[in-house]
Amino acid sequence: MLIFFMFLFVPIGVSAARYYWFGDGRGNWQTADRSSAGLLRPASSHPDALIRIYAARTVRWRSIFAVHTWIVVKEKDAASYSRYDYTAWGEPIRSNGFAPDGRWFGALPETVVAVDGPQAELLIPRIRSVIETYKFRTYGDYSAWPGPNSNTFVQAALNAVPELRAVLPPTAIGKDYPYSGQWIGLTASRTGLYVSLSGYLGLTLGWVEGLEINILGAVLGFDIRRPALKLPGVGRLGVAAGL
Repeated sequence: MLIFFMFLFVPIGVSAARYYWFGDGRGNWQTADRSSAGLLRPASSHPDALIRIYAARTVRWRSIFAVHTWIVVKEKDAASYSRYDYTAWGEPIRSNGFAPDGRWFGALPETVVAVDGPQAELLIPRIRSVIETYKFRTYGDYSAWPGPNSNTFVQAALNAVPELRAVLPPTAIGKDYPYSGQWIGLTASRTGLYVSLSGYLGLTLGWVEGLEINILGAVLGFDIRRPALKLPGVGRLGVAAGL
């Protein structure tokens, strides 16, 4: 038990110490850089269909614990990308409110999912269907913890496309909020099972997802398929999740 709690709380302490000693280097969040991080070419020079899921550290002290994730899609030969965020301010589902691959208030995004070509063409309609029918889309529905939040929104889209075999970072707090209302079911990849008590406590076990234990939103676990530790506050240490 002592070792378990060390793995749970020490990484959060390390992340907190890093934040309070060094800050996040972003300055005032209201004037922080939100420009393109250069991860995407201009849409006009990328004719293929495209799906991207990005993650970047949240703003101010919340960056100790969590990342914000968002969805970018582009149909074949489309002249522009479509970006979708779920936020606590303004219209809950924000369409093209920021550059598709933009820094999240100064934080560089990392690519969680990257699919191009015919496979993206096939899957985009199902992602758009989730976006259009997302049930937590009215003012006041957003809840930073334990959800539904931005990561719940993205996870709901991933649940609709198991072919992506995608896993959000362990720091994507809110991904384990039971969007479907079911406390037990198949994982997004359909290679395992999850149990979730309203996002406060949970267990996920799957070939793609690995083992994840959720305690009050903090995720601790490991991945055998692509060897890595999953630590709260710190994130994934080891081989990148990939596809």
